[in-house]
Amino acid sequence: MADTPRLTWAEVCARRLERHALAGPAAGAGPADVVGAICGAHAQVLSAAELSVGLRLPGATRDEVRDALWTGRTLVKTFGPRGTVHLLPTRDLPMWTGALSALPPPGNGHAKDVRLTPEQTDEVVAAIAAALAAAELTAEELGEEVVAATGPWAGDLVMPAFQGMWPRWRMATAVAAHRGALCFGANRGRRVTYTNPHRWLPGFRPADGRTAQAEVLRRYLHAYGPATPAHFAKWLAASPRWAGELFDSLSGELERVEVEGVTAWVNAGDTAPGEPPAPDGVRLLPYFDAYTVGCHPRELLFPGRAAERALAGGQGGNFPVLLVGGTVAGVWHQRRSGRRIDVTVEPLEALTSRRLRGLEEQVARVGEIMLATPSLTVGTVTVGPHA
Repeated sequence: MADTPRLTWAEVCARRLERHALAGPAAGAGPADVVGAICGAHAQVLSAAELSVGLRLPGATRDEVRDALWTGRTLVKTFGPRGTVHLLPTRDLPMWTGALSALPPPGNGHAKDVRLTPEQTDEVVAAIAAALAAAELTAEELGEEVVAATGPWAGDLVMPAFQGMWPRWRMATAVAAHRGALCFGANRGRRVTYTNPHRWLPGFRPADGRTAQAEVLRRYLHAYGPATPAHFAKWLAASPRWAGELFDSLSGELERVEVEGVTAWVNAGDTAPGEPPAPDGVRLLPYFDAYTVGCHPRELLFPGRAAERALAGGQGGNFPVLLVGGTVAGVWHQRRSGRRIDVTVEPLEALTSRRLRGLEEQVARVGEIMLATPSLTVGTVTVGPHA
């Protein structure tokens, strides 16, 4: 269409880098502000989440993120988009639980005699909510409470897991989190614990599903747009058809734009291109950083050799990446030994002297955040993708 605003890939990168606090740290913001702006920080690897948040805050260390999570409680660790572990702002928990609990249920790959029925799922979620109402329990302790409240069927070892089989009730763990009955508590030594978010957010209840989903879409488009329904569906691990219907229902609030010849959407009126990032601007992003996982199109974010080197089965986030000008231009790895961090960066093209200086600054910042003394090696990364 002749009147459709057109954005170059460099202009799209500029918008996203600024909104992800990667063009420059977010002055005056705290961990919850940054996590809210990027629609959650992936925290399956908690140290990666600490680094992801710390990189976006001036002078922050991992201790500031930990304090927000375990002392100030402005962050909560729970199951978020895609059913994966995330840090989310505690204040946004009503929106997230309302949106995620109202998603169409995904297909269940387990055999019929293994999976939970809808009625059993409701029983397990109610048992989880009651058991965690005033406690922080390990998975084993929580399992005992759930089985006692529901029946032996909940404890049947039928769910394939990392090192064996998990009991049937654990199929409902993410569901319980999405319904607002469960989140993570502080680790007990090396053992994970769960608790009930109502302990930290009195009066909390999930927001209306459709209203919450509309707000999640608006925030996603602000941080990751321009985007298509297919991009949004992939990010949430939701049905593309459902995503298309949500976009259609909000058509009056959205605006078409064209990015390198492809039609995508932004929030209405949000078509400003932004200043293209400096061509020598360098950033190091950890495993599963929100920018890497949520931004599309993949062929522009991971151009040429970057797709071969930094994607795992087409999935972004499994490698820490080197960004140049907002586009993936290499991979990296860190190895910690006591108070030292040895950082190896594998660029896909030779680094100019200016980019090398920028890389050295980024490695120094990684050391500051992780409270360690860093060293840099430019060479081949031999470690494979994270599962």
